Amino acid sequence: MKPLKPKLRILLLLTFCCATIVKTFSQQPLFSFEKFINNQDTLLYRQLIPDYDTLRKYPLVIFLHGSGERGKDNVAQLKWGVSNFAIEKNMILYPAIVIAPQCPEKMTWSNFSRENNGKDMHLLPTPSKPMELLMKLIQQVTKKFSVDPKRIYITGLSMGGFGTFDALERYPEVFAAAVPVCGGGDVSKAPVIAKIPMWVFHGAEDAAVSPLLSLKMVDALTKAGAHPGFTQYPEVGHFSWLGAYTDPLMMEWLFRQHK
Repeated sequence: MKPLKPKLRILLLLTFCCATIVKTFSQQPLFSFEKFINNQDTLLYRQLIPDYDTLRKYPLVIFLHGSGERGKDNVAQLKWGVSNFAIEKNMILYPAIVIAPQCPEKMTWSNFSRENNGKDMHLLPTPSKPMELLMKLIQQVTKKFSVDPKRIYITGLSMGGFGTFDALERYPEVFAAAVPVCGGGDVSKAPVIAKIPMWVFHGAEDAAVSPLLSLKMVDALTKAGAHPGFTQYPEVGHFSWLGAYTDPLMMEWLFRQHK
């Protein structure tokens, strides 16, 4: 097979990107605008509710966006990834409550110290303010809705990938499964989270977040007795989430995990 010509490759990429943008905006109205207030602190979030029946228990999915989607518009966090949970096919096959909070500007989901040029990460004692608020929001949502406490999942990309590992390492008893995308965590905490089913994604040519961070976490988890899934896309940079959240096998795997 002859390789695609550069112009054709660019055209196909633009077509894919345009289709992704159209899909994202078409799914946005399904996510209601919400606000969580705790004392003087506020966490904005969007919420997807399935065809709801109080007689059933539903999985809860927490989605953490990347650094570029921080702010206070309560819109930007739906730019990448999370809209795939609102595709009609997925809502039929995997009805779930989905929470997509928005991290305020100049804040982060995680609280790690970084040494050796960012290659070594250590979980600091206290969570970031957005993470603290998120955990309280999860408590509120599980009380308000018919949530299955044995099927609370967390996923995130880039800054949200680090946030996913942060949440797992601080609150391992909460989550039934996780999908960290192009992130990293404290490898010394691997034994604490070894029993949590996990599928890690990264791009082999990621210049923003080194794939070594995911590789080190997968290696540490494996040595701790875990069996994490790991997908490293060849010839892919930072946008590994394009493949991760459109992978039907990932969706099927995620929603059959439980404590």
